[in-house]
Amino acid sequence: MVRVTVLGSGDAFGSGGRFHSAHLVEAPGVAFLLDCGPSVLQALKRSGRDPARLDFVLISHLHGDHFGGLPFLFLEYRYAQPRTRPLTLAGPPGLEPRVGRLFEALYQRIAATESPFPIVYDVLEDGGGPHDIQGVRIEAFVVPHVEDLTCFAYRVTVGGKTILFSGDSGWTDDFLELAKGVDLFLCECSSFDSSMPIHVAYTEVAARARQLGCKRLVLTHLGQDVIDRADQLSLECAHDGLTIEL
Repeated sequence: MVRVTVLGSGDAFGSGGRFHSAHLVEAPGVAFLLDCGPSVLQALKRSGRDPARLDFVLISHLHGDHFGGLPFLFLEYRYAQPRTRPLTLAGPPGLEPRVGRLFEALYQRIAATESPFPIVYDVLEDGGGPHDIQGVRIEAFVVPHVEDLTCFAYRVTVGGKTILFSGDSGWTDDFLELAKGVDLFLCECSSFDSSMPIHVAYTEVAARARQLGCKRLVLTHLGQDVIDRADQLSLECAHDGLTIEL
């Protein structure tokens, strides 16, 4: 069985009081995160999940609400639950220096000391073919979000199940191909209409939902205008703590 727990379904503004982007995937022999927003430790502990179980973290792009929780994981593994086994961080180009600068900005003295556990950075490439991390097959695809960063969607296969994770993206018809046959499509939905072109709008994904061909579509990274219309929406929306068994 593969279990996906939505740790954070909110946008950068924490709309609706929701935690920042983070999704825990647990399968036989492996546990990992899709994104790691600043509220990740609170979300893990509130959901009863042990942060020490994480094997790796997959980061979609380098905006704070998607990778800002990493320094807090580092603190957890230094002090609260001392760790010795490696932690792999995978994501787009620039991941290692950006994470290093963030850790230094938040905890300068601690960041200057050697980590008691190895941190392994794994830089992924757009369309570079399947990439294996601890038995998990990962395919990265550039999506349209902002021009100054490489932003990835991921197609992840683990335990015989496949998950498509949009990361942050404007609508792209590439999703129509990437979503075909996947067991779960976690698609961002930051606005109700297309007034924010760097994000997927509910009206855009709803108009194409039947074309996606995925077994289950769940909207996440929800903005306030989507949350305010919750009782009007026909597509499934995530909430913090939602557990999906595949």
